[in-house]
Parts: sequence; structure tokens; C-alpha cells
Amino acid sequence: MDETNRIKPDKTGIWAWFKKRIVPLSGLLVALVIIVAVGWVYLQHPEIFKDLQAYGYSGAFIISVILNATIIIPVSNMTVIFALGATLPLPYVVGLAGGLGAAIGEMTGYLAGRSGRDLLAKNKMYQRVEGWVKRWGWIAVFLLSIFPFVFDVVGIIAGALRMPVWKFFLAAWLGRTISYVIVAYLGSLGFRAIPWFG
Repeated sequence: MDETNRIKPDKTGIWAWFKKRIVPLSGLLVALVIIVAVGWVYLQHPEIFKDLQAYGYSGAFIISVILNATIIIPVSNMTVIFALGATLPLPYVVGLAGGLGAAIGEMTGYLAGRSGRDLLAKNKMYQRVEGWVKRWGWIAVFLLSIFPFVFDVVGIIAGALRMPVWKFFLAAWLGRTISYVIVAYLGSLGFRAIPWFG
């Protein structure tokens, strides 16, 4: 039989369908389950978050993971980082732990965006941020990760634009860590300044 007449393997079979349909949906499902669970716990049992502060540096990490995993409830853990920076002896460790936790938590937004579904209304702010991420890539993610209430949108956009996950995570981790270290040191300085006003 002529080599040119051989039947070529079908690359549009069940595996291609699975990668196109099921894999993105599973990412969206995981993100939604985490978001709903975290939101429910935060609204029903806010005392849990107060208790976590007693765990010090690990508390900064855990609270940052949980609160940064929410993209439907606009909450920030900056006050917790500030308070822990004021009460723990090493503010930079508070910032490092919080930054790592925040980057892990922000993966929910990234996964939701990666699903390919239109999750947000593409208003002017969305289009502006999308333009920045398209143009500057991970640098835009890094700079915008310093601002907590903007960054949920950035994670979704980065996922939708198929930014490599390691670039997104690294940029988010660096930006959030810098932000949290600054906030923790501000807490430490504020706490030390109290006797001057007493």
C-alpha cells in the first residue's frame, strides 16, 4: 500500500475533546468550590479568622491563603498582616508567610479565568487591565499584585490569556510579599510608637 494512502491517526478524537471541554471545566469547578466554601466559612464563622491570628507566622500564611482565594467577597487580610507585624518579633517573616499564602490563594482566580468562561463583565476597567497584562505580561501582574482589591481581576485575566502558571504565581508571590512586608513593618513601627504618645 502506498505510504501516502495510509489512514492518519485522528487527532480530534476523545482526547482532544476531553482537553478542550473537560479540563477547563474542571479548573472552573475547583475554583468555584473553593470560593464558595471560603465565602461561606468567612460569613458564618468569622471567629475562625480571629483564632488563626494566635498561630503567629503560620496564621499569617493560612489567613492569606483563605482570604485571597475569595473572588466574590471583597475582603483583605492587610489588617491581619498589620496586626501580626505589630505583635510578632520578625515583621519580614510575617510578610514572607503572608505573601506565599496570598499567591497560593490567588490561584483560584487564575484557574477560573483559565476555564475560558466569561466570568466578568468586560467593562472599561477590565479592558484596561487586560491591555496591561497583554502588553507587559508578568510585569503587569507583579505591579498590580501590590493592590489587593484590583488583583482578583488580574488573576482571572491572566488565566484567560493563558499566561504560564509559573509566571503568574511567581509575579503574584513577589508583588504580594513586598506589599505584606511593608504593611507588617508599618504595624511594627506603629506598635513601637505607641509609648511615645502614651
